[in-house]
Amino acid sequence: MSKVHNFANSLDLSNSQSDDPMWEKVYRSAFPTLETMICVRKDGWAQRGGIDRVLTLSSGKTLTVDEKVRAKDYDDILLEYWSNKEKRIPGWIAKDLACDFIAYAFIPSKRCYLLPFHQLRLAWKNNKDEWVEKHFSSHARNDRYTTVSVAVPIGILMSAIKDTMTIYY
Repeated sequence: MSKVHNFANSLDLSNSQSDDPMWEKVYRSAFPTLETMICVRKDGWAQRGGIDRVLTLSSGKTLTVDEKVRAKDYDDILLEYWSNKEKRIPGWIAKDLACDFIAYAFIPSKRCYLLPFHQLRLAWKNNKDEWVEKHFSSHARNDRYTTVSVAVPIGILMSAIKDTMTIYY
């Protein structure tokens, strides 16, 4: 019998990590001129647009981040391409989110990948068929639906993101 995934439990894990001091360490390392961090947890347009945190730099520039947390260390990053497979509702990698970055953290190793969302989406567009065919797909059964993600090895994902940063015209 397969395990039934509980979205509320996963959301609780994510929310329990939202006040972890590691986020400030991550963002201050990535953005030395960070002035403020605002956590966005209330359901609304920002949360539904993939915004968990708004960062403001000393220049006034704002950056938005969608935070993903995994309770175990893995050598891959799960890209959710079906939020609800039965109803054909796209997962976060297949949607045009409002965030600038995905912060993908592994709790045990205190390791976080700060992935530029638009380049990540382009890497997905360019490689999704190959990745879904070659790599492990996780089918998380929920109460009434199935969420599907592909586990892309970190090195392969980073190389694909890097490839999107050179444009030939």
